[in-house]
Amino acid sequence: MDEKMYLTKEGHEKLKTELDGLLGSERKAVAARIKAAKEHGDLSENSEYSDAKEQQSFVEGRIIELEHILKNAELIDEDHANCSQVNLGCTVHLESSSKDLKYKIVGKVEADPEKGLISNESPIGRALMGKKKGDEVEVSVPAGLNKYKIKKVV
Repeated sequence: MDEKMYLTKEGHEKLKTELDGLLGSERKAVAARIKAAKEHGDLSENSEYSDAKEQQSFVEGRIIELEHILKNAELIDEDHANCSQVNLGCTVHLESSSKDLKYKIVGKVEADPEKGLISNESPIGRALMGKKKGDEVEVSVPAGLNKYKIKKVV
């Protein structure tokens, strides 16, 4: 059974656009590179051909991956997200001993901690799920134990 991939509407659109590009122009560009490299003769010592075939393999692999994600995607209802407690699609404002943080809880496919997007399956995301404003959570990370207080959930 395939697992559900949670995506925001924005994340879904971004992956669909990437897939459309790979299926269209990117696939054609790789095919043209392979054709041009073949015209140079001996394929056994043709690095252009090897590079183009490697790129083709990457493109086809990414197409398969994106098709799988989109097929199994479950959109996060951000307009009506239940944010009385931490849930998918909610933005959480945290206070820690060192600084204030703000994270949006998304599915693992969209997670990008540097952009403030954390997965509901990450250690912090898992600890926050279901918690409310005022709750405190402890998260075990390689550097030790981090403590957070939830200031706001929106």
